[in-house]
Amino acid sequence: MIKLIGVRKIFPGRNGKEDVEALHDINLAINENEFLTIIGPSGCGKTTLLRAIAGLVPIDAGEVLIDGTPVRGPGPERAMVFQNIALLPWDTVLANVAFGLELRGVPKDEREERAHKFIRLVGLEGWEQRMPGELSGGMQQRVGLARALAVEPKVLLMDEPFGSLDEQTRRLLQEELVRIWEATRTTVVFITHSMEEAVLLGDRIVVMSVRPGSVVEIVPVPLPRPRGGRIDTVGWSTEFLAITAHLWTRLRDMQPDLVRSKEALAGVSS
Repeated sequence: MIKLIGVRKIFPGRNGKEDVEALHDINLAINENEFLTIIGPSGCGKTTLLRAIAGLVPIDAGEVLIDGTPVRGPGPERAMVFQNIALLPWDTVLANVAFGLELRGVPKDEREERAHKFIRLVGLEGWEQRMPGELSGGMQQRVGLARALAVEPKVLLMDEPFGSLDEQTRRLLQEELVRIWEATRTTVVFITHSMEEAVLLGDRIVVMSVRPGSVVEIVPVPLPRPRGGRIDTVGWSTEFLAITAHLWTRLRDMQPDLVRSKEALAGVSS
């Protein structure tokens, strides 16, 4: 169980500029084994929130608790997957997946056995001795996911991991991630800009406000599980379309200055 209680984060201004409040009074409970997705306008503090849970960013007020223990920095029970995978370009797929285990002092035979297991899980068996530069973007992201899973974290934190991929690859990896999560039931906190992705993957969706980011709504996703294999059938359902439309309405209404008025549109057309 992850709890955020009154979390606030302020970044000090530079060169005489005002301080920036990134997060304001975040209160949130994330259940064990839950797949939670977080969505909100650009710059609303989603990544800052994820980094606070990871212990990579100190908070200025409130508490982040994991199983009742305050987060004071990174911990072995958490692993993070970034959009920029940052694989070791000079090492093989096997070595990259085993890297976190090596840092934790796991003996070579054991860490390679575990690395092979998770390479198989993400569908890269046979690619163990390839170098990152020989892989496509989607395959590299699979390696990053396997590396995070190999340390068997209680909490997997994912910051727009599919954001830079083409649509076809993104869809395939969404299906793979759902399949893997349904097999492992690791607690996942997943940041995305995509409303469709938030619904397809999540048990619940946290909607954040414009900066300073706060939680404005938590939307349950009552779509049946398991969803792994072919999530496109979920994406065509009436429930999926209704939740996606609701999210768009909330996000659009939070950013009225970005929506052209009828008068502005009339001026352009004339």
